[in-house]
Amino acid sequence: MSSFQMQFMLLFSRQGKLRLQKWYVPLSDKEKKKITRELVQTVLARKPKMCSFLEWRDLKVVYKRYASLYFCCAVENQDNELITLEIIHRYVELLDKYFGSVCELDIIFNFEKAYFILDEFLLGGEAQETSKKNVLKAIEQADLLQENVDFQTRLFAAPT
Repeated sequence: MSSFQMQFMLLFSRQGKLRLQKWYVPLSDKEKKKITRELVQTVLARKPKMCSFLEWRDLKVVYKRYASLYFCCAVENQDNELITLEIIHRYVELLDKYFGSVCELDIIFNFEKAYFILDEFLLGGEAQETSKKNVLKAIEQADLLQENVDFQTRLFAAPT
């Protein structure tokens, strides 16, 4: 059994606005923009009842719509699309737990948190931690650390 590795993940709105992108393969900015444009157009043009898997270039694309956001991933052709769908779903569950029913605005205004959650879950395109509880605990600890740093910065800041 070969190891699963995601090539990239894109989150975009129904209007085609890119909200988050994570690339696990080295590509030029020009190529990333081209891929993003192509995939956003392709996915948005598909009917809701169509299959969420498609062959694209030499990759397999797996996408799922949650509310107003599309989560779109590319994997190698031999990779399992159901595992990819499960990874997308797990990421959405993590976002939901953290934000309390995540919405597009949460991603827009807290994009660094969305990236952080993704990085706690996936590393180099491979699932690192499958336990939602462990991922959320790591995020909670990072939040506490950030709050302490912010507090100490304000506490020891020079008076103005």
